[in-house]
Amino acid sequence: MASKGDLTKARLTESMLELIQTSGYSGTGLNAVTDHAAAPKGSIYFHFPDGKEGLGVAAVELATTQFETLIAEAAESADGAAATARVVIEALADIVSESDFRLGCPVSVVALEMGAESERIRQACATAFTSWITPTAALLEAGGIGAEEARTLATVVVSTIEGAVIVSRAMRSVQPLIAAADVVATLIEQRIQAEGITR
Repeated sequence: MASKGDLTKARLTESMLELIQTSGYSGTGLNAVTDHAAAPKGSIYFHFPDGKEGLGVAAVELATTQFETLIAEAAESADGAAATARVVIEALADIVSESDFRLGCPVSVVALEMGAESERIRQACATAFTSWITPTAALLEAGGIGAEEARTLATVVVSTIEGAVIVSRAMRSVQPLIAAADVVATLIEQRIQAEGITR
């Protein structure tokens, strides 16, 4: 069972993650985080001695784990890499739409705002993207694509999804995500078929 301190730390991290998505990293103050988490004012520096940067890294790490879980669950329920990509993108479209286009990918938000300001935060964002590219590449390899091409294609897939989330939020429409799902699934199917023909 988690301790009271662990639960407070988790609430702070979850609040930071949610507020980053709605207000950006720079627009999220520590007082707003403690208020949102219903946590004592001094709790942030108790759990995160390095302050906002440490809390920001923890939020990115939480987002990383959440998206890794989404990919894993999609892979279990879908038949193959193309179907998995479609399930993941459609799930993201639901998240974006149900939040009235207020929620998206906090990692991209933090990377754009802080990538040049904090090496620690930039590295956390890079680790996040890598952790999503790696299982995607593994799915592509399982479909018959060679390791090097699978890694390249997985990078394109993750980058496409990230861009589609941003465009969907800006346009207040999930159509960019739906279009991305169609294009990504078709691209994966074509590459798998091409690999099968050349063997």
